[in-house]
Amino acid sequence: MALMDFIRKQFIDIIQWTEDADGTLAWRFPMADMEIQNGAQLVVRESQMALFVNEGKAADVFGPGTYKLTTQTLPVLTYLKNWDKLFESPFKSDVYFFSTRQQVDQKWGTPQPITIRDADFGAVRLRAFGNYSFRVADPKLFQTEISGTRERYETVDIDGQLRGLVLQNISNAVAGSGIAFLDLAANQLSFAQALTRQLGPEFEKIGLQLEGMTVQNVSLPEELQKIMDQKIGMGMVGNDMGKFMQYQTAQAIPKFAEGAGSGGGGSGIAGDAMGLGAGVALGQVLAQNLSSGLQGHAAPAAAVGVKAEDVMATLEKLGELKTKGILTQEEFDAKKAELLKKLV
Repeated sequence: MALMDFIRKQFIDIIQWTEDADGTLAWRFPMADMEIQNGAQLVVRESQMALFVNEGKAADVFGPGTYKLTTQTLPVLTYLKNWDKLFESPFKSDVYFFSTRQQVDQKWGTPQPITIRDADFGAVRLRAFGNYSFRVADPKLFQTEISGTRERYETVDIDGQLRGLVLQNISNAVAGSGIAFLDLAANQLSFAQALTRQLGPEFEKIGLQLEGMTVQNVSLPEELQKIMDQKIGMGMVGNDMGKFMQYQTAQAIPKFAEGAGSGGGGSGIAGDAMGLGAGVALGQVLAQNLSSGLQGHAAPAAAVGVKAEDVMATLEKLGELKTKGILTQEEFDAKKAELLKKLV
């Protein structure tokens, strides 16, 4: 009876995997009741690796190539079975194939705004999204930690875990980059590189290799976006006080027009009009005064009608802009020095 069972056994002489679908990371060769014939061929194609597992223990790993399965080509498996001589009979073992191709265009994103720490603004909430690519680098570790004994393991099965890793490490990536948040938001390449450096070791822990990341969009809170827009505008103006006042006046006009068009709060509109008029007048006076000073024909403050209270009000306004990050300390000090000269 035992002899008939042995005769009825099916022996495997070629072990190979032809990938039939994109996104498959691991595939178990169908053994059923079959055994591997001594001297059988193992075919591992480019962008594949094969892992032998015997009695639940990961044994030998094979890279691309064609192998004749003998004791010499399965040294670890031979050790696990405690064979002290060349095996001649068939043997039973599980064989797993792994795709080592890049798994490209994997999506990541922040479903809800996340909070990060920034040296300039303290706590900042942002949204971001992009894509990344990875590959299986260590089949033995990946099989032990992730894919296990499943017949097939695909990218969709690990997608949620990898997205979670990205979200978990964004804050640490920004903090470790040493780049100011406004610069980071404006330079998405630096953001992506910081994420790659932070996430690479996390992927390695589960047998994967992170090949690259892209950041396609960073959405800032509305109030922070306004500050960023103002900072860009001030960068275009430079240190010209006349242009600075013109810029501030231009920023105030849309708000005044919006208030006037609302049709309510007459006193508020009147106050806005007075403030706008005073701002325009003061801007013109300061621009003229600065222009004269630059030409070496500075006149006493009284000659051009600059009042001490007007200068102090302008300084307070500049102080607010510095606090909001629109002006740097150097820009504020330069403008402060220019204004104080008008009181001498």
